[in-house]
Amino acid sequence: MEQEIYKKLREKLERVLEVVRGDMDTVRTGRAKPDMVGSVVVNVYGGQKMKLMELASISAPDHSLIIIEPWDKSVIQDIEKAIVKSELQLSPVVGDGVIRLPVPPLTEDRRKDFVRLLAQKIESGKVMLRQARGDIKEEIDGLEGQSGVSEDDIKRMLEEMQKVFEGYQERLEEMGRVKESEIMEI
Repeated sequence: MEQEIYKKLREKLERVLEVVRGDMDTVRTGRAKPDMVGSVVVNVYGGQKMKLMELASISAPDHSLIIIEPWDKSVIQDIEKAIVKSELQLSPVVGDGVIRLPVPPLTEDRRKDFVRLLAQKIESGKVMLRQARGDIKEEIDGLEGQSGVSEDDIKRMLEEMQKVFEGYQERLEEMGRVKESEIMEI
């Protein structure tokens, strides 16, 4: 039973890190990356919402250009509108059945804005980690009074849970440091 609780805790914390990692991928760095636009939601085919990565192949042949090649050429205008409306602040250039997205270098002020945005995303990730820890803590506390579970067992389980939690919190902070260095890199 104890191992099941730790397994559940690790699964919840891994899911939180995946959510935060996906959220952090939307924060622009100075380099062109396909991840920057892959999750842009496009309204296509009379109102259906799809992610850009489901509609096109996306590549970054160099550090300042993203090329989007839709599989269905009829959605090019829809993709262009979605990119313009997104928070990326990129200007698509359409031609020859592809969309080119020049990625200009970031100004120092813009980099600082993105670092602040990243800090907000990291903080929300910490909140999600604490919520997951709270859920498991309640489950462990609920074991109190059950046969075969002593107060020492519960105390040890809570201490182990805290160690696991702190490890995931450190991983989250490391992800933030890596992303921040990418943003500040010129």
